[in-house]
Amino acid sequence: MDIREYNFDFNELTLDLPGLKAILGYPESPLPAPFDDYLREALDFASQQTDIKACSRIIRDVRPEPSNGRMVADGRSFQVGKTVLKELRNSEALLFFVCTAGKAISDKSTAMLIGEDPAKGYIYDQVGIFLTEAAGDRMHQLIRKELPPGQTTTNRYSPGYCHWDVSDQHTLFTLFPPSPCGVTLTPSALMNPVKSISGVIGIGKEVSYRDYPCALCQSLNCIYRRVKP
Repeated sequence: MDIREYNFDFNELTLDLPGLKAILGYPESPLPAPFDDYLREALDFASQQTDIKACSRIIRDVRPEPSNGRMVADGRSFQVGKTVLKELRNSEALLFFVCTAGKAISDKSTAMLIGEDPAKGYIYDQVGIFLTEAAGDRMHQLIRKELPPGQTTTNRYSPGYCHWDVSDQHTLFTLFPPSPCGVTLTPSALMNPVKSISGVIGIGKEVSYRDYPCALCQSLNCIYRRVKP
């Protein structure tokens, strides 16, 4: 397997702080006390993490099946749905990935949320989500830089979004050695650590990247839809 692994330092990532503030309910104004202190504390904790990672694998044996909304990669069938398939169908290769913000921030936010400090836990939780997305953004950026002239990428698409059944995570993980980047799956296809993402990126000369892909997706839980003006 041609697996690429990335280890990210917090300082090389770009967190969407305006988006994070919007999620917390203060898009245009400073956070009031004590939430401003909670956010500083959570960001400081995030900056100390050493297990922010990504793993990727490029598959060139790909075949779209438009009639049933499937994409076949390396002999494995992914029920991505017609929305995602439309974006991937011209791909010459598919890059599958797993990214994680690591165990520490996932565990800390969960412990606070179910413990005696749910308000602070919520802020840690959101920082963990945005940190994971920042790792995905950095991986995506590096991938685009490494492509030969004339080639580009699609957006990232993940099981559970745009009508892609989350159970396909099990198939996606078979493309990697066990526990890629330290991430495992539960029987119901949830990732552990929780602050992790997986998915696919199309690569080719005839694919395109959308700056604002929200029209493709009806998910009400996506962080980007929630911060959309």
